[in-house]
Amino acid sequence: MQLSRRNLLATATLAAVPAASPEPAASPAPAASAHHRASLRTGFERLAADGYRLLDGRRVGIVTNPTGITRDARHIVDVMHEDGRVRLTAVFGPEHGFRGTAQAGGSEGRYDDPETGLPVYDTYLKSGRPLADVFTASGVDTVVFDIQDVGARFYTYIWTLYDCMEAARLAGKRFMVLDRPNPVTGRAAQGPVLHKEFATFVGRQPLAQAHGMTVAELARLFDKEFLGGSVALETVSMTGWRRTEFYDASALPWVPPSPNMPTPDTALVYSGTCMFEGTNLSEGRGTTRPFELLGAEGIDGRWAAAANALGLPGVRFREAYFAPTFSKFEGKTAGGVQIHVTDRAAYDPVRTGIALLVTARKVWDGFAWRPDDWIDKLTGSDRVRTMIDAGADTDEVVGAWQPELAAFRRLRKEYLLYG
Repeated sequence: MQLSRRNLLATATLAAVPAASPEPAASPAPAASAHHRASLRTGFERLAADGYRLLDGRRVGIVTNPTGITRDARHIVDVMHEDGRVRLTAVFGPEHGFRGTAQAGGSEGRYDDPETGLPVYDTYLKSGRPLADVFTASGVDTVVFDIQDVGARFYTYIWTLYDCMEAARLAGKRFMVLDRPNPVTGRAAQGPVLHKEFATFVGRQPLAQAHGMTVAELARLFDKEFLGGSVALETVSMTGWRRTEFYDASALPWVPPSPNMPTPDTALVYSGTCMFEGTNLSEGRGTTRPFELLGAEGIDGRWAAAANALGLPGVRFREAYFAPTFSKFEGKTAGGVQIHVTDRAAYDPVRTGIALLVTARKVWDGFAWRPDDWIDKLTGSDRVRTMIDAGADTDEVVGAWQPELAAFRRLRKEYLLYG
C-alpha cells in the first residue's frame, strides 16, 4: 500500500504554533510546572479569549460531546450560548450523544436541549450527502468541532471529524476545529496502517493504529491527503502543549469521552487492548477497568506468567479475576490479566496488545476470533489475524507492518503543529 505525499497547503489557523521536529523522542513527562499548567490553553480557550472573533457574524453549529468543557468544567455549549458575541444556533451529537446519555453503538437522536433550547441533531452513522443535508437543514454556515480524542485510529470520534469535514464541503459550510491534547502524547506513530479495502467507521483512511496526532493535526491531514484540500478549514491550535506530555500535565479536567473510557489510564492502553474486541475474550467492558482487564472463563494464571516472561518494556501483568456487569461474560467470572503500566514513556500499547493476543492463543485452547473477523477492521488488514493463526510471534507480527508505518510517519510530519 502506498501513501501519497503532497505539498503542505496553507490552512487558516489562529496564531499557529511553529511546526515541531517530526518524530520527537519518547521521554518521561515530568509533572508540569505551575507556569506550564497556566500556559496551556486549548483551542476553545484561545477562541474565547479572542472574543470569538473568528466566528463574528456567523451562524454556528458545534459538533461536541461531554468532553467539550472549559477548565472550570463548564460545557462550552452552555458558555457560548450565554455569550452574546457568538451566534450559536445548533448542536450536532456524535456516538454516545451530545450530553453522553447513550452507550457504545448508540446516540441520542434529534431533540431540543433542555438546558439551552438549542436543536440537537444526530450525526452518528451519517456521512456524505445525508450528513450534508443535516448541516443544511440546521441553517448554520460554520460547523465547529470540539471533542477530546484518545489517540487510536479505531476511536470513532476522529471519523466523525472526517465525515463532518466531508459533509461540510458538500454543504458549502466552513469548518473549524478547536484543538485539545492527545492524552497519550503526540510521540511517534505506532502500529499497523489501515489498508483501504478494510475501511469502516473504525477506520476510514490509512492511519497508524496509534496515530500520535491531535484532532487539529488530523484535520489538516484529512483535508490535504484524503479530501483534496477542498474543505474551508480553520484550525485553532493550542498553546503550551508539548508532544511528549501525557494528559495529567495539562491540568485539564478529564471527562470520559465515552462510557468505557473512564480515565486517562484507559486511553493509555486502549490502542492495543481494544484489539480484544475482535476476539471471544472480554476486553473489560462491564468492569471498573475496561481495556485494562482482559480475560475469559477458563483462563488462569498461566497467561499473566507467559506475558511477563516476554519482558515487555514499561508494563507488568497481574493474574486477575472479574465478573463483568454487561457485555461478554456478563455475570460470570472471567480469569485473565490486569495491565499495570510501570513506565509510560517506554510502554508501547500496540506491541503489548499483539503480545497479549499471541500469548492468550498459546495458553488458552478456547481462544477464537470473532466470527465476523472484526479484528481485521480494528487492525486495518487481515495480516495480524492470519500471522497469529500461522504461529508468528510478537516480533514477527510487529515487524511485518514496519514499512507502511515508516511511510505514515513520513507523511504525518507535514501536519504536526507542536514541538
